[in-house]
Amino acid sequence: MQIHWLSVIVAAVSTFVLGGLWYGPLFGRAWMRASGVTEEEAKSGNPAITFGVAFVLQFLAAAVFDGFIGPDATLGFGVAAGLAAGLFWVAGGLGVVYAFEHRPPAHWLVNGGYHTVAYAMMGAILGAWN
Repeated sequence: MQIHWLSVIVAAVSTFVLGGLWYGPLFGRAWMRASGVTEEEAKSGNPAITFGVAFVLQFLAAAVFDGFIGPDATLGFGVAAGLAAGLFWVAGGLGVVYAFEHRPPAHWLVNGGYHTVAYAMMGAILGAWN
């Protein structure tokens, strides 16, 4: 398995930035309402740990996804694989869990939407780099 480390770093950083926009100005309020998190709760905790863990997990996801799509991936294949992984694996998995937890559909739409866009973006970066 060949990993393109520079593209993995770029993909991880891009999904991290997307998360800041997605859960901030774009859908932050909708996410807080749907998840039941208050603004005070969202700002609590240790940001270094929260953001550090988030970045490490995004980095690992990008590295494994790069290995999954393979060294011959193209931009188009990367986007298609990312859309499939984000929508059907991650968002689909969240949908199953959220159904049993009786979470509101808006919560699934915000979180599943983020992962769908994030993996499509990740796939575009990784596929274009190959």
